[in-house]
Amino acid sequence: MAREPSVSDAERFGSDGDEPSETGGNTGLLDRRTYLRLAGTTTAAAAFAGVASADEEYEVIEASGQTIQIGEGETFENALIDVSSGNGILLNVTGAGATIRNVGFSGLYRGGDFAITINAPSGDVLVENLYLGDGANKSGAGFVHGPGAVFLHKSSNANVTFRNCNVQGWPNNGFYCSNTASGGSVRFESCYGKNNGVSTFRCASADDAIVDCVAYNDDTDYSTENGSWGGYTEQHGRPVWAWSPGPVTIENSQFAAGPYAAALLTHQGGTIEFESGAYSGGTQGQVRTADVGGDPDLSVPEGVPTSAEEAASGGGTRGSRRSSDSADEGSDASHTIGFEGEDSSATRYEFVVDGEVVPAGEDDAAADEAPDDGTVHGVVGNWTDAFQFDGDLETVTVDGPAAVVLDGEEIDPDEYGPALPHVLEVEGTGEPASYEITVDGTIAADEEADAPSTAGATVQDSVTDGSQTFRYSGTLTDVTFTEGEARVLVDGGEIDPDEYGDSELLPHALVIDGTEADGPSSYSFTVDGALVKSEYRNASVDDDDVLEGATVRGSVADWIDAYWFEGEITAFQLVGDADVDVQYNARDQ
Repeated sequence: MAREPSVSDAERFGSDGDEPSETGGNTGLLDRRTYLRLAGTTTAAAAFAGVASADEEYEVIEASGQTIQIGEGETFENALIDVSSGNGILLNVTGAGATIRNVGFSGLYRGGDFAITINAPSGDVLVENLYLGDGANKSGAGFVHGPGAVFLHKSSNANVTFRNCNVQGWPNNGFYCSNTASGGSVRFESCYGKNNGVSTFRCASADDAIVDCVAYNDDTDYSTENGSWGGYTEQHGRPVWAWSPGPVTIENSQFAAGPYAAALLTHQGGTIEFESGAYSGGTQGQVRTADVGGDPDLSVPEGVPTSAEEAASGGGTRGSRRSSDSADEGSDASHTIGFEGEDSSATRYEFVVDGEVVPAGEDDAAADEAPDDGTVHGVVGNWTDAFQFDGDLETVTVDGPAAVVLDGEEIDPDEYGPALPHVLEVEGTGEPASYEITVDGTIAADEEADAPSTAGATVQDSVTDGSQTFRYSGTLTDVTFTEGEARVLVDGGEIDPDEYGDSELLPHALVIDGTEADGPSSYSFTVDGALVKSEYRNASVDDDDVLEGATVRGSVADWIDAYWFEGEITAFQLVGDADVDVQYNARDQ
């Protein structure tokens, strides 16, 4: 049998570098005058510009050669990536604390790069509930052996855990992770690999471990779809290939060599400590076995997804956007409240409890972390935010079509406190003062107060003596005096109007244009400076969009939303196909 040539970590993959490229297009986060489209480089938060499934709790992303960057502390999850068009896509992990969860690749992968690369300088990285089981072929690849599934860069120094992953039919390794010889570690838990070329589990460090995993190669014929894999067939791959220094530890795992010469192989002085499990086929190199049998169980481990759809939907569980019935079982909270959004429009919500409140579900990215005072506000689009709390529910305010579900039963928010829970007073000082006040919800004159009778997101008036009182929902976003001064009190406490923004001072504009989109789009973003709503480019200033400090959550359909801001955009998420345009120093253009 012809031996497959060794593939060193220093081998030149492609035409211009030793390792897979980290970007597939434009670099940076929202470059100047750049549209956030799926082509080019995008952040994990901005990646969900695909089409939401009507029946499943995940987004569909069509591969178009883009790179999705997953930075420090970011989570990319609940996504079905459709590669049936033949285009590639790259998930590039670059930061400590990053997570890939509930992701399925659907279709034969025909891109020229690895599907996932990890180059985090430190910390922990988690990849779980991943499906890469539809295989790949060599067509268009820039590598000697064709595309691979997962690649760990030599410069990475993170401790990476792969859990419940299914990787099949990739010609250039399933998990190419032998660069742990240079730093960091990998741990495989309940992962499944079949018919991967070169190897399925490729690792090197003494901290590397393979636990409760299965990998084998057999005579499955992929040749009709996959074509030639560089002169050797897809069956020729090692289930485990351990490099120096080792030893790599294996526990309770099952391997079969198939047509290859060995199920487990070491290279360049590497060693394997195979402590428990079973394998068939030979071993080569320094492989030490203890309580290891010879009749491996090659069935898919429990918890491993067997389709892209199952992975993307969490295998029957939800990811970051959870319904009210998915609360953590271990919590002491006695009640659950959920805000079930709709596609038609974003919904801003606020509620207050007299006890502790926490997001329902682990790593609930869609719901903000609850503050200590029991007051929570947020926004939902075509998803659900859910919370657990103890004590009593005091007030609930909803601006939009979302339903409110308390302990499994839909409730009427009007029965829980006033629709406009906050009180704002403008007290004159004896000198004329003209003002404009904006909130991200609804503001209206108090029924018993001497104030304008208008209602909306903004009120304008003047005061000399006495005071004017308003009630509002949401948060106060802007207080501007065009003439004179007056005292402003919110819920009985005096505030400094200068802390509530002046759009004339903010140089940059961000525009979300839904006029050419196929349907409604939801968005959220955060900047590291001041931020206010804007009528730039004839944008609407509506009540549905939620502005909380330096973070905005909103939606557009056949209209435009715009914002003035200063500083940089630090996070962005778009669900839908609206155009997003950033104009730096827009006032000077």
